Amino acid sequence: MANLVGFNRKLVALLKKHSLMDDAGLAPLNDQALKESKLLSSLVAGNNIVDELTLIGLISEESGHPCLDLDKLTVDIDALKSMNKGNEFIPEDMCKRELVLPIAAIGEFVTLAMANPYDVVLLDNLKLQLGRQIQPVVSCERAILKAIEKCFHAQDQAMAAVMAEIPQDDDLQLEDGMQDDKDDEKKGDKDAKSDADLSAGGEDSPAVKAVKHIISMAIKKGASDIHIEPYEKRTRIRLRMDGILHEVMDLPKKLERALCSRIKIMTDTMNIAERRKPQDGRIAVQMEGKKCDIRVNSLPLVYGEKICMRILAKGNLKDMKEIGFEPQVYDILQRSLAAPQGMVLVTGPTGSGKSTTLYSCLKTVMTPTENVNTVEDPVEYEIEGINQCHVNPKTGLTFAAALRALLRQDPDTIMIGEIRDQETIEIAVKAALTGHLVLSTLHTNDAPSTITRIIDMGIDPLMVASTVNAVLAQRLGRRLCKSCKIEMPKEEYPPPDELIKIGFLPEEIDTLKLWKPVGCSLCSHGYKGRYAIIECLEMNNEIRRVIIGGGSDLDIRKIALATGMIGLRRCALLNAMRGVSTIEEAIGQTVADEKEVPPLPKSEGAAATTELAAAAN
Repeated sequence: MANLVGFNRKLVALLKKHSLMDDAGLAPLNDQALKESKLLSSLVAGNNIVDELTLIGLISEESGHPCLDLDKLTVDIDALKSMNKGNEFIPEDMCKRELVLPIAAIGEFVTLAMANPYDVVLLDNLKLQLGRQIQPVVSCERAILKAIEKCFHAQDQAMAAVMAEIPQDDDLQLEDGMQDDKDDEKKGDKDAKSDADLSAGGEDSPAVKAVKHIISMAIKKGASDIHIEPYEKRTRIRLRMDGILHEVMDLPKKLERALCSRIKIMTDTMNIAERRKPQDGRIAVQMEGKKCDIRVNSLPLVYGEKICMRILAKGNLKDMKEIGFEPQVYDILQRSLAAPQGMVLVTGPTGSGKSTTLYSCLKTVMTPTENVNTVEDPVEYEIEGINQCHVNPKTGLTFAAALRALLRQDPDTIMIGEIRDQETIEIAVKAALTGHLVLSTLHTNDAPSTITRIIDMGIDPLMVASTVNAVLAQRLGRRLCKSCKIEMPKEEYPPPDELIKIGFLPEEIDTLKLWKPVGCSLCSHGYKGRYAIIECLEMNNEIRRVIIGGGSDLDIRKIALATGMIGLRRCALLNAMRGVSTIEEAIGQTVADEKEVPPLPKSEGAAATTELAAAAN
C-alpha cells in the first residue's frame, strides 16, 4: 500500500493525542508495521489494544471523512457491475492491495471504503481511472478484506458449499447430453429415484439449498421469471427483471436433473420420472411475509429439461388508481366497468401486464352484491371473494364448457383468461348481449385491430359494435430510476424534424425536456420498475358506423384518433416528457404512426406539456 509511513505517523500522533497509547507501547508496534508493510491500525486492533470502531472513529474525525462498519453492510457487487457496463469498478487484486472497496454508486459519485483515507495520490488515481468523483468512507483492514472476499467470491463460496455436500455415489452421477427415448425409458425409474434422493434429502440437500437460494434471490430482486436452462456442460440461471433477462449464475451440469426433480416435487403435481413431455405445476411460497404463487413449466430440450418459473406476487396487484393510467384512459375504464353489460378487452404480447390490468378491473367491480367469476388457464392470482375456475382440457373442462356452465351460475361479471377460439368468443359475445359484463384478453398488436380480429373469428360486425365497450392495448416500458436519472443536455436531443417524426408535436419542441438513465447501485442500468403504456379505444357511434360498414382497422384507428384516442406511441412520449422514461424506451416498445399524434385536449394545449416537463424537475 502506498503512503504507509504517512498513515502510521498520523495514527501514532492520534493515539498519543487521545492518551490511548504511549511511546513505549507504540514504538515496537510501529517498527513491526514498517517491517511487515502493514497498517499500524491493524496491529493495534489485532492485539486488542484499541478496538476497531474506536480507531475508525478517530481516523474519521481526523480525516474529515465519515466512518462505516462494513460488517453490517451487504455490498451488491453485481449491481455495481451493472451500472459500470458489466465491468468491475476496481479489480479484486487492486482492492486487496490498496485496501479499498467500492460499496455504492449514484450518478457520477462512487462511495469507496478505505483503510487509509489520507492517501490522496491513490484517490486521484482512482478518480482518473473510474472517471467519477470519489467519496471516501473510513473502515478497517480486516472488515475491508472480509467484504472483498464476500463480494467477489460469494457465488463461488455458495456453490462450493453446495457441491461439497453432493454424495460421491456412482448411482448419482447424472449423464450429460442426449439419450434416445428407449434408453430413457429403461433408465427412467432408476434416474427418477436417484434424482428424488438427491433433491428431497431434507434442508441439507444441495438441490434443496440451490432451489431455495434461486427463488429467494428472484423474489428479493423483484424478478418476474426464473429460467433454469440446461446446456452441454453447465446449467444457466437467468432472471427477468424489468422485462430484461439477466444471467445471475452458472451451476454444475451434474446438479441440473436434481434441480428439476426438486422443483417438480415442490409442485406436488409434476411427475419427476417424465422428462420427455412438457409439464405444468404451481408452487406457493412465503418470504418475509410476502406471499407468492410460482407457475412452473418444464420443457424437454437437447441437453435436459428447461424449467421456467413465473413469479406472481400478490402484492403486485394494485387498484386502478395505483397503476398510473392516463387520466383519459382511467375515465374510459371507469365508464366501461360501470356499464351493466358489454365487453372490456385487454390486448398485448405475453408479459405485457394484461392479467394485472384485468385483476385491477376485477377489484373495482368486486363487491358483496356482485357475483364475480373467472375462467382461467391457469388461475394466476387467487383472490378471496371471486369464484375462480381453472380449465382442464384433459377432463373436458375447456374455456367454452366452463363458460356454458358459468352462465347458469347467475353471474354478474365474467373474466375469461384468454379468448383463443371461435367457440369461446361466441359464448363471450352472447354473455355480453344477455346482460353480463365480460372482461378478457386477446393477442393483437393494437386496439383497433382487436375489432377486426373478432370479426375474423366469425362474429357479426353488428354484434361486435353492440357488445364491445372498450379495448385496451398494453405494453410495459422500463421506468427511469428516480435516484440517478438526469436531464438530457439539449445538444444530445435528436434534430427537431426527427423528434416530430418520432411523434412529438411541433409546439412541444421548444419547451421539450427529456431525461436519460445514468445507473446506480439501486437500479439496473439506470432503470428500476416498469410502467404501463396503454392506448384505449372507447366505442362510440362514429366507430360503430365504421365497424358495421365493414371498415378496416386503419379506418377504425383514424376515427378513434380523431375522436381523442391516445395511441401507444403518444402515451409513451407523454411519459418521456414527464421524466418517467426515455424516448429510446418509447421507440423500442411502440410503433410510430403518422396519424397517431392528435393535439392534446384544448384545456391543456402546449402549456400543459410545459407543466408536465416542469413537474418532473
